[in-house]
Amino acid sequence: MKPSRIVRETLDIALLNKRQGHKYEHGHAVVVSGGSGRTGASRLAARAALRIGAGAVTLAVPPAAQLEVSMHITALMQQRVSDADSLQGILSDDRISSVCIGPALGVAALQGELLQAVLESKKPCVLDADALTILARNEPLKKLLGPHCVLTPHAGEFQRLFGRGTGDVPAADASDRKAQMCLASAQTAGAIVLYKGAITAIADPGGRVAVHHASGKRAAPWLATAGAGDVLAGMIAGLIARGIEPFVAAQYATWLHVEAALSFGPGLIAEDLTEELPRVFRELGC
Repeated sequence: MKPSRIVRETLDIALLNKRQGHKYEHGHAVVVSGGSGRTGASRLAARAALRIGAGAVTLAVPPAAQLEVSMHITALMQQRVSDADSLQGILSDDRISSVCIGPALGVAALQGELLQAVLESKKPCVLDADALTILARNEPLKKLLGPHCVLTPHAGEFQRLFGRGTGDVPAADASDRKAQMCLASAQTAGAIVLYKGAITAIADPGGRVAVHHASGKRAAPWLATAGAGDVLAGMIAGLIARGIEPFVAAQYATWLHVEAALSFGPGLIAEDLTEELPRVFRELGC
């Protein structure tokens, strides 16, 4: 299948508009946090989910990190998560409509159990960073994946997960070849795969493929900064929480991620992406 291009003309911007309604009608995302000293990435993801329109966002935080998180959040909520059982308790709430796990999570046995709890919940989820490292090492967890899961690997994570090459393919047909690798991997995993890079390919196990080019007028080299991927993961989770289909949410988040970077320009750090979203939405007429 020939990949579609993710460009402004192919996006239905009306999908981003928020209708009248109660906050929980706009979805409730949960972001699973790393431990003390490692909460920044999850806070970036959680704030991105909130900025992109999720009605509520909760950080699931280890006990030792709760004070640290409390000092940095206001609009975000938090709940204590000491083990997989406590996370399962949070996810049993029917109002939870998406989960993001992985940013600075850690890769010890406990974190593997937390990832298993997320996958067993069958909630739509975004797996990023450390969650992908855990997944690459754990074949039984891969069997819990489904089309409601979005995996967001960069080149190194992609190779560890699927063993299908490193980096963007340096050839004239780089876009098509990356799309083909992404599609094959999505079909292997049975999940949506968003293969990040200057060329970002997104594929689902049903055969749909879309490609975004951050090049030419859309070149955004400022996105090569710590935390930018955490923001993207949170944006995807926020759109999914709002009820947007995961494959579509991944496309819109990818485009908006670059749009926010272009709007801010040089000097960008990860926090700026989230704070630039309101300006982007206004310019789009949302």
